[in-house]
Amino acid sequence: MLQTPSLIRRLAAVIYDSLLLLSVLFVATALILPFNAGQAFKNYQIFYLFYLLIISFIFYGWFWTHGGQTLGLRAWRLQVLTFDCQPITWLQAFKRFSIAIVSWGALGLGFLWAIMNEKKHCWHDTLSKTAIFYNSPK
Repeated sequence: MLQTPSLIRRLAAVIYDSLLLLSVLFVATALILPFNAGQAFKNYQIFYLFYLLIISFIFYGWFWTHGGQTLGLRAWRLQVLTFDCQPITWLQAFKRFSIAIVSWGALGLGFLWAIMNEKKHCWHDTLSKTAIFYNSPK
């Protein structure tokens, strides 16, 4: 049975996924480091930030659009679906990813919004018309 998960469960999945994403970003950096003469990227090399954002979006977008679960979501029995429990599209994944960045950038207020929202939705849930569901054991 699908339910709306608690904020704690959602944040636990975020921590799991952050560790996995960090390793993906290390590999992605290693792949393009030779194009920078093997040197660390500087603050003014803004393309590197965009490159990491694109890799991050591909990471989340692929998992969300192919089964709705990253490794962290799977570990906590969570799944990203549309409000009517259908798989999400790449456009919805892009909206969700982009607005989640804004949610974190606003000191996490977009996530804390779930505490006050009657459906326990964060900003990126509401604006992308997607949500995280908890598949409780029977």
